[in-house]
Amino acid sequence: MISSTVSALNQLDSPTYPRLPFLLCLRLRLRLRLPCPCSVAPPTADLTTTEINPHRPPLSHPAMSNNNQEPDNLESVFKQKRILRTKVRQALKSMDPSLRFQEDDIIQSIVLEAPWFKSSKRLCAYISCRALREVDTSKLLSQILHNPSSAPDGSSMPQTTKKLYVPRVEDKNSNMRMFNILRVDDLVANSMNILEPASVDANGNDREDVMHANDPVDLFILPGLAFDRTGRRLGRGGGYYDTFLTKYKELAKEKDWRRPLFVALSYSVQILDEEVIPVTPNDVLVDALVSPTGVIPITSAALERMKL
Repeated sequence: MISSTVSALNQLDSPTYPRLPFLLCLRLRLRLRLPCPCSVAPPTADLTTTEINPHRPPLSHPAMSNNNQEPDNLESVFKQKRILRTKVRQALKSMDPSLRFQEDDIIQSIVLEAPWFKSSKRLCAYISCRALREVDTSKLLSQILHNPSSAPDGSSMPQTTKKLYVPRVEDKNSNMRMFNILRVDDLVANSMNILEPASVDANGNDREDVMHANDPVDLFILPGLAFDRTGRRLGRGGGYYDTFLTKYKELAKEKDWRRPLFVALSYSVQILDEEVIPVTPNDVLVDALVSPTGVIPITSAALERMKL
């Protein structure tokens, strides 16, 4: 029954037929058990609304399963991830542009108005890429760089002056660095047409690398392809963020710094059912998600430091 339904819907999803959001959501739910935005009313709650799963206590350290996976099992996990990435990419491609714009705006507003963001002094954040259909961060970064000492909503609570580090891919071997930038003009397009900082500034001086900074980072704003409410994150397959975050956690431990919060930004269609995303020992889990319906804390550190 399901296969015949999916086959019929596949015919409707051809270039000669208009895309039907409800049918696409139905097809994706049959294949993936993805949450369907077509069946959920648009969020009307206050932007600071917090989602907490009352049936699962917060984790002090996100648990990682399959720590002793054999090579055959790892290959099976990688295959599952590839299949899942294809399906989530299709879900993002099918997302209505007006809904995407609305969710971009809501997610960034939630972050900008959050006390845990306003109080952060040093943070790492990704530069969103429209071609990759990542949650937009342009308003977020613009606010940090153009008006670092005032509250974005005009309230009496000023925003702490911030130091911003953004990613630069070094090679195809999962090596990435985070450099400090002072203005949007510090970003240049790479060979993939993705904005990133040059390793030197306009005067030829080396930019500060966060791995060589004298002070710890408070917050990481992370991208991803899919997430769940236990902190699992599905990346795009390069391993850049998992490799970098692992190195930074080791640095923080070595210097006896408090570990920063890992907070991911997610569209509604990117949040999957628990246990759907397979993991390996090298996958780094996140502390919290920010979705259009609010902040979703996952670890006890997120609950404590976000004051939720």
